[in-house]
Amino acid sequence: MFIGVDVGGTFTDIAVNRDDGETLLLHKLPSTPDAPERAIVDGLSAILGQHSLSGDGVMRLAHGTTVGTNALIQRKHGKVALITSAGFRDLLEIGRQTRPSVYDMHSDHPAPLVERRLRIDVPQRTLADGSTHVPLDESAVLAAAARLGEENVDCVVVCFLHSYAFPEDEQRAAALLRKALPMNVSVLCSSDVYPEFREYERFSTTVLNAALITIIGSYLDRLTQSVADLGIGSEVKISQSAGGLMSIRMAREFPVRASLSGPAAGVQGAQRRALAAGFENIITLDVGGTSADVALLKDGNAIEVNERDLAGFPVRIPALDVNAVGAGGGSIAWIDRDDLLKVGPQSAGAVPGPLCYDLGGAEVTVTDANVMLGRLNSESLLAGRMPIKSELAVLGITALAERLGVAADEAALGILRVAAATMVKAIRSISVERGHHPGDFSLFVYGGAGALFATEVARDLGIPQIVVPPDPGILCAEGALNASLSTDFVVTTLSGLNKAGIAKLRDAAAELDARSTEWFASEDVPSHLQRRAWTVGARNFGQNYELTLELDLAKDDDALIADLTGTFLVAHEFTYGFASESEAVQIVNVAVKAIGELKKPELPMAPEIAPATPDGHRMTLFEGTERIETPLFSRSDLPKGQVIEGPAIVEQMDTTVLVFPGDRATTDPWGNLVIDVKGH
Repeated sequence: MFIGVDVGGTFTDIAVNRDDGETLLLHKLPSTPDAPERAIVDGLSAILGQHSLSGDGVMRLAHGTTVGTNALIQRKHGKVALITSAGFRDLLEIGRQTRPSVYDMHSDHPAPLVERRLRIDVPQRTLADGSTHVPLDESAVLAAAARLGEENVDCVVVCFLHSYAFPEDEQRAAALLRKALPMNVSVLCSSDVYPEFREYERFSTTVLNAALITIIGSYLDRLTQSVADLGIGSEVKISQSAGGLMSIRMAREFPVRASLSGPAAGVQGAQRRALAAGFENIITLDVGGTSADVALLKDGNAIEVNERDLAGFPVRIPALDVNAVGAGGGSIAWIDRDDLLKVGPQSAGAVPGPLCYDLGGAEVTVTDANVMLGRLNSESLLAGRMPIKSELAVLGITALAERLGVAADEAALGILRVAAATMVKAIRSISVERGHHPGDFSLFVYGGAGALFATEVARDLGIPQIVVPPDPGILCAEGALNASLSTDFVVTTLSGLNKAGIAKLRDAAAELDARSTEWFASEDVPSHLQRRAWTVGARNFGQNYELTLELDLAKDDDALIADLTGTFLVAHEFTYGFASESEAVQIVNVAVKAIGELKKPELPMAPEIAPATPDGHRMTLFEGTERIETPLFSRSDLPKGQVIEGPAIVEQMDTTVLVFPGDRATTDPWGNLVIDVKGH
């Protein structure tokens, strides 16, 4: 068996693939934010017990988590101290001259995670060329250790200028601190976390990693023990922000790499499902209980970026380019000071949840609107395991409608339209604003609420086709179980694209090759399953940001220069709208993604059974003011080739699919429900 687990803000999802090409077992249950591992263990116990399965048959258990992100948002993280070069203790606070919101003069960056009194500078200064301007004062480092030893800190980070290229002083200071501080205090070097230039981003990433070490370490201890108690002997693998998995050992050392793991696992799951079914160009829409995450895949490839925001702080690590907005099933509807209806980003989450869950929620949510309009089952969700009280949703929305001065149905439709508009805006930012026409893509929807919004979003963007995978509410968990081991290494070069620069590039690549070889050995990856993907960051001299280009080290120097130059000009033209052949190109860094291929279980195919007939009907409001008697289908009854004319509703344990009037849905051989949107 292969098991994938995704812990979201509202639900915890579990997928079990028995690798027989037929069986994919699914389970979904409310998350337990106070102790996320409890929902995982309860879910695993339920699904293994329900199907009489033994934990010793598990070959791999992969897990995507939001524990780190939630800890940073709520400021429930470890206590961190910083040792830095003299004069740079306030770098974390100064940051960049950019505002979080361009048009909000009152919005400010979040307060640094390290209190100023715990940011200590010591005499030390290495220049950009590696020469020593001020030698490291070891006595000052020891004095700082003595001071911090009384502060009960969890982790101390050492961040010196230019240590991405010249880490010796950082390593020496760290050695002194480890010897002088208590054993329970972790010590990190920025040159170990992700050694790239740009001091502020490197410092910020290292501090974020340090803040998560104790939180994630404690969580992983509880999780691994709980999983072992179930008789599962396989080591838990953790999903990464860049896709792929890492070992528990790596997750303890570099927890920041898992900070955006859930959305990345979903993109990987969508990528595999879409390519298997022949969809190479897709825009993904993952709508969960708290947020909507969108990504664009062109020619089957997801886009990777090297810098993201995490709880308002810049983090410099490879990550899949996923744009998240606060619009999900639990997003709260509210009336702003301008008397206009707003939805999100606040969410009712798993607890207290929407009004209709009857768990103490007091605010109207998107889920309540879907229940009231008949789009969602008004009696229960999760295959009957979660009772629904539709009357509570009706009461809440009626009260909201009175404040807005509109009918209750109109208010409910308005809630959904506002939420859909937020999702459309998110998709425009990754498509139209980057030169892609949404109409050239299929909309691949997943998450528990993705299929409820698919048609409205597709129509607004001019997307002709919607693809709903067989188990959309569990796709992030499925993506995790189908992933491979991976990690990233980088060396900053800052060299020209010429003979001398290529020599420096090859030296850096040799260093990275050695480091990746060590990693493969530490993870016990056999040579025939090892793969390396090489890239460089390139820019014109004087530019602030670089473009990522693929690197083929097998080419000779002249061919490599010509290839990188041509590729850079094309990428620059596409990204910025122009490219100059006369401007010199600078190689900023060389990076390698080391991949340890893991066995991927087979994807089940759609069953070849008799065509399904409706299980019943429900009065549903799709648009306008009239409710329509809408046939209800069970997703598990749909065979390959089944055609459903809208209006229709397809229900399953993990989601509900709406087929609007005039649309047509067809089940393809892989079990995807492909919806052709009316008018396209």
